[in-house]
Amino acid sequence: MIGNRWIRGYYAAYAAYAAAIAAYLWWTRGNTVPAELLGSPADPSTFMTAEQLKDSVEYGYWRSLLFFVAPPWEWGVYVTVLFSGAAVRYERWLSGWIKRSWLRIGAYLVTLTLVVFAAVLPLRLAAYGLSRSYGITTQPLGGWLRDKLVAYGVGTLTTAIALGTILWLIRRGGRWWLKLWLLSVPFILFMMVIQPVLIDPLYETFSRLSDPVLERDILRLAAEAGIPADRVYEVAMSAKTNAMNAYVNGIGPTLRIVLWDTTLQRLDHAEIMHIMAHEIGHYAMHHLEWSALGAVGSSLVMIWLGSKLLRYVLTRFGPVWGAGRPDRPHAGLVITLLLLFSSLFSFLTLPLSNAISRQAEHAADLYALQLVGSGTGAVTMNQKLAAGTIDIVNPPLLVYWFRSTHPTDMERIRDASAYRP
Repeated sequence: MIGNRWIRGYYAAYAAYAAAIAAYLWWTRGNTVPAELLGSPADPSTFMTAEQLKDSVEYGYWRSLLFFVAPPWEWGVYVTVLFSGAAVRYERWLSGWIKRSWLRIGAYLVTLTLVVFAAVLPLRLAAYGLSRSYGITTQPLGGWLRDKLVAYGVGTLTTAIALGTILWLIRRGGRWWLKLWLLSVPFILFMMVIQPVLIDPLYETFSRLSDPVLERDILRLAAEAGIPADRVYEVAMSAKTNAMNAYVNGIGPTLRIVLWDTTLQRLDHAEIMHIMAHEIGHYAMHHLEWSALGAVGSSLVMIWLGSKLLRYVLTRFGPVWGAGRPDRPHAGLVITLLLLFSSLFSFLTLPLSNAISRQAEHAADLYALQLVGSGTGAVTMNQKLAAGTIDIVNPPLLVYWFRSTHPTDMERIRDASAYRP
């Protein structure tokens, strides 16, 4: 009965939260332009059609609404599993069929993540359908589902390794959180190294840049910045999206300069050189290394906070859930709580991580302007990027805090317009 009250209370709070978010986004919707930028290149009415402006408002509203309501909906699954007693009952049922603890933990994890995947899938399908209806996504449903299943498989495998390690360390006692962090450092760095060569190819098809003249010019620009690259990669994205992108990822021998084929199709030479100068700026200013250090440092904070929160929650609610001994709680409870904490931390720390990301992106923008020596390509490039994805060029504050990893399109166009060599 006590557990049911917590479940009902959570979903009542979720309904109130969703209604408040919907009202806020509706009240703040639209492309607001400061008076001093009206009619300037940063004014979306100068580079978007009336239909694009209308679509950007509608698409921005629904996309942001889905973004804000999805994580708490996922948390609701964990709350239901915990307070209904399903976590303990299911683990006990598994123990009657599976004697090896590591297999039992794996079965519990796969079952729980499948339940979460199924629960969140309708919201993901809604986001997919929304993007498809506005011409952003071009990928057929079958291919989209395949990508989601691949992501689920990769995520479940890495989560299983992490959770198995955590449970092993908890049962050994001591400062398990510190030992976990020390083990996580090489794992984080390893994942950053293998991402371009093992993970990315599971989703995309990479080839050498199809334009040899453009590749030569990009490599020349990279050489000026001290990037030891001998080729530029092209990734086939036109079958999935109309959006444009380019990036530099990997560390050391796995470093890759990558261009989406949609970028090649829709930007001219000067605009592509500018977008690549921006990505080269990340490398030249060691943003990749700083990102690795940030991931290592933030993981220490999150693991420590998670250990404290885990102890508090098990002490507070353990009797309600039938958690067992405080020093040896049921593995199912620990797994469910850690997945809940991970999702919570990821969402709640977005304003901080996005603010850091925006600083790095702004620095890369300035580097690109200086490397190219002109802001003209940057202006038209950002205009095309914004129009191509019908972005809100000046989003509401909450959207800016939680969703914007880059400066707004309006800020980037304004800064590029004002640049003088």
